[in-house]
Amino acid sequence: MTTDFLADLEQRGLVHQVSGPGLAALLRSESVVAYIGFDPTADSLHVGNLVHLINLMRFQRAGHRPIGLIGGGTGLIGDPSGKEDERILLTPEQLERNLAGIRVQVERFLDLGEGRAWLVNNAEWLCRLNYIEFLRDIGKHFSVNQMIMRDSVRARLETRESGLSYTEFSYMLLQSYDFLALYDRYGCRLQMGGSDQWGNILSGADLIRRLRGVEAYALTTPLITRSDGRKFGKSEEGNIWLDPRRTSPYQFYQFWLNTDDRDVIRYLKTFTLLPLEQIREAEQELAAAPEKRVAQRLLAQEVTRMVHGDEALARAEKATAVLFAKDADFRELSEQELREAFQGAPSSTLDPARLGTPDASLVAVLAESGLYPSRGQARKDIPSGAISVNHVPTTDVNRVLTREDLLAGGFIILRKGKKHYHVLRVPM
Repeated sequence: MTTDFLADLEQRGLVHQVSGPGLAALLRSESVVAYIGFDPTADSLHVGNLVHLINLMRFQRAGHRPIGLIGGGTGLIGDPSGKEDERILLTPEQLERNLAGIRVQVERFLDLGEGRAWLVNNAEWLCRLNYIEFLRDIGKHFSVNQMIMRDSVRARLETRESGLSYTEFSYMLLQSYDFLALYDRYGCRLQMGGSDQWGNILSGADLIRRLRGVEAYALTTPLITRSDGRKFGKSEEGNIWLDPRRTSPYQFYQFWLNTDDRDVIRYLKTFTLLPLEQIREAEQELAAAPEKRVAQRLLAQEVTRMVHGDEALARAEKATAVLFAKDADFRELSEQELREAFQGAPSSTLDPARLGTPDASLVAVLAESGLYPSRGQARKDIPSGAISVNHVPTTDVNRVLTREDLLAGGFIILRKGKKHYHVLRVPM
């Protein structure tokens, strides 16, 4: 007996569009195969993809069989959906690196046991297509009139500067063929994706109906937004990636911890597998004491654990506790914790021979680091208390950095004001 996957999505606000009234009954009556595709435009997925990975998990836990499809074939072209300009085509070498990175991430979310879930690459069938046969057997089932009415196509056709190449225009046919190929190989009857994929998914379902006489379905989730108007999944440093080499577990944890009160309950429903009853309890705590940020902490814990594991979560929580304490002691942090906490901060290397000499004066190092445009400006500002070394404020213009300032791994953390950091790396 399977749980009601579709009803759970609806209760979480994760259903934007559903094709055909028969999907709910189908999902309740049998184990269904469904897929979601991931475009390999980078060597890592980002938090915008996370809702789809988690939906595949939900689908599998509800007793169904998911397919994670990596676009090794379509990635050579690029999906025009939601894009203002044509993508730069990837080289085969770039594509292979991207596929390898994404493959590892998708595997983390699926139980790939025999017959339980599959991870596939559409290059397996797309790169073997014969162009003339494809046009004759597949292309004849597509109306150009209908294709140009799709939002993703129409928006680009109306943009005189960029337009739409035939290469991107053909993407819809390839994605539709993916759906057909997965039906033939695995009995896949459902494709899920973001709301921008609605037209492409419908075209694939229609192709299966025309060629196989079988009803296939489309299910899309709404676009993830932020109440403050900023784009979801972005920080001051750029995209929030799932790869810890791009976005450290600490930065990842902080992204979720800083969620707006207006968004956090919606994100708990969207990005976690927590029961709705527990999320309602978090909502009540948020209303009663928003300053405690209980809901944000729960969100950050659950998503960081899911993506990076318990050990990475523990490091992120420890670094957060230390870095944001009034009497913070950076010496409590390990080399890895420091590295993750300050990943992406401006950094430079300081010759260890300079330590303890006038050549390592704080004034000189601040100017060299770029925190100040000149030694004179640094010397003028230090007495105000705007500068800290390893979180300890200093007002001594004659301060010299020594070996006693070294943290684990040979780091010295300089800060100007509240937000401007510079990491000195001293080879040990």
